[in-house]
Amino acid sequence: MRASQNCANAGERSTTSDGFAPSSCLARHGKLQFGARVPRAILSTYTGDPVIAHTTMKITAQPYDFPLTGPLTIESAALVIIDMQRDFCDPRGYMGARGGDVGPARAIVPRIQRVRERAAALGMKIVHTREGHRPDLSDLPESKRLKTARAGAEIGSRGPLGRLLVRGEAGWQIIDELQPRENEAVIDKPGTGAFHATDLHHVLTVSGISRLILTGVTTAVCVTSTAREASDRGYEVLVLEDCCAEPCASDHDDAVRLLRIEGGYLAATARSDDLLAALEKFAPRA
Repeated sequence: MRASQNCANAGERSTTSDGFAPSSCLARHGKLQFGARVPRAILSTYTGDPVIAHTTMKITAQPYDFPLTGPLTIESAALVIIDMQRDFCDPRGYMGARGGDVGPARAIVPRIQRVRERAAALGMKIVHTREGHRPDLSDLPESKRLKTARAGAEIGSRGPLGRLLVRGEAGWQIIDELQPRENEAVIDKPGTGAFHATDLHHVLTVSGISRLILTGVTTAVCVTSTAREASDRGYEVLVLEDCCAEPCASDHDDAVRLLRIEGGYLAATARSDDLLAALEKFAPRA
């Protein structure tokens, strides 16, 4: 039975004159906050199950609204914050050593903070990743060492924040503004993709996660690599394009376009305001 039928049977109007349902209707059947105005289109997907009454919406995205396979639920999604480390966000770290502009990475911090706070309030799983290598560099391929040396920032060499991209060094740490909290997972990775040589897939599977919302740096490398790995493992992926960054704006734009090729085969993309608008439909966790 649809929510509109339930409310009509209870003597309530199923919708207002402008096409919105009174919040008391869904609030009695789910966790929607009182005072919210619910578009009639959302009611059309309501099945009558009180557990999912508040989870029948999607995020406006390109080239399709997310998720593609069904309604958005907090329980099925994880926010992934990729490599927001001092080595990538501080001019004294790895990115600065190779001549990259860390300004774009710093600029996305407030937007990631807003998304993280809302996700945390709703009880969404939050995962951080850190790229770095063992202090003895035994997990550093020679080809990667040589490539970074050519760029002027050889992994393991010393800089103002310690050895570049080495675990335990000051530059390897996540920036203060996004420090992981006690209930947030941290995945240490030796490569660009968050699944390579890590237990991320296991962590997500145990938690029942099938949809990933990606943020962080850099768009063209670690974010795109993670999106590819996730897609190959059957996850639905949404990349928040204004919560990702590249030192070069054109590289960022090209990476976003690449993610959406072939009808969004790798990922859909959206802006943080699109996600936050969708999450406003959910009541905070008690």
